[in-house]
Amino acid sequence: MVFVLKQVIIVRKDLKWGKGKLATHVAHASLESALQVEREKLEKWREMGAKKVVLKVKDLEELKKIEKKLKENKIPYVKISDAGLTQLKKGTITCIGIGPIEEKKIDKITGKLKLL
Repeated sequence: MVFVLKQVIIVRKDLKWGKGKLATHVAHASLESALQVEREKLEKWREMGAKKVVLKVKDLEELKKIEKKLKENKIPYVKISDAGLTQLKKGTITCIGIGPIEEKKIDKITGKLKLL
């Protein structure tokens, strides 16, 4: 059986920030999340085209609900927060990075979220 691997980045839509800052935080989440995956799985994901999606939640409360489900299902993730040097207050949680992980496993949690 072949498993499709996918990385998911979930971004808050309630923040007042520029497109460049948003893109930077998505990149942080993607990289940090990928660095936590076993090398073999990471290489397999890259060979498969490094599938990833960027999804949105309306606010921090919704992001925390997703985080709770990830913890309950023992799915590793990274939480990205801002350094507070420009547009956002220090410590503002901006997004979550998940995987790469088996697509079926993560879709159970994030499958109903909309694309960014």
